[in-house]
Amino acid sequence: MNVEVTSLPGIGVRKEFSLSKVDRQIGIVDHRDGGTDLIFTRVGDPDSTVQIPLSVSEARALASLLGAPQLVAQLREEHRELDGVSTRSIPVLADSPYAARRLGDTELRTKTRASIVAVLRAGQVSASPGPEFVFAAGDMVVVVGTTAGLDAAASILTDG
Repeated sequence: MNVEVTSLPGIGVRKEFSLSKVDRQIGIVDHRDGGTDLIFTRVGDPDSTVQIPLSVSEARALASLLGAPQLVAQLREEHRELDGVSTRSIPVLADSPYAARRLGDTELRTKTRASIVAVLRAGQVSASPGPEFVFAAGDMVVVVGTTAGLDAAASILTDG
């Protein structure tokens, strides 16, 4: 995948790539002031650009929506030849008993034999978080284990 990066003097940086199934490019503009715009352009026609400003929370939500499935798909592919091992992403909701608490408080590994291999937060990945890692509402927790272990992990993160 070829990502075109263009400096926009006084504005920021434009990053985009061509979509394979349509004659369009998609990307973002990272503004120097911290803002982010989602952009769509007809290939070869920069005047056709549609620019959608995103709030910080919208940019984070979009990054999480795009990042979590990709990470889980990659882990599934890596574990597909291991019988009995699955990967699942589990959200930490605002009403989770573990929102704003440490990973170690869940005793997830001990109780389920499943392992948290990553946590996605605002488009950033925390790989192999330790027991001191503090969950936040909106985190997407990537867990590897048996189907039963993943079900139990989801129950713990959701209900306690």
